[in-house]
Amino acid sequence: MSYAQQLEELITKSVIPDIDDRLDEIFEEIADSKEAGEEAKDEIEELREFKADLQDVLEDIKSGDIEEDECKELIDDILNAQKESQDDDFGFEED
Repeated sequence: MSYAQQLEELITKSVIPDIDDRLDEIFEEIADSKEAGEEAKDEIEELREFKADLQDVLEDIKSGDIEEDECKELIDDILNAQKESQDDDFGFEED
């Protein structure tokens, strides 16, 4: 399996579902409290932006616009982030 295929599988079967689960949790918290705090709004925005970035990567994979070495690097970054992750932020740090 190529790195591009591995990356696509990792994103579609692990990372995006994790993001969707966290978004659902946030929306449930908002529904329970009847208001969205600034922190929740910020996290929703960050997660949506991150998900959009991942969808762009998936498009690059499908169109062949991403190199194998870049795929390998992204896989390593994602796996390291998942290893270090906290429930709230998936372990990704803002650049």
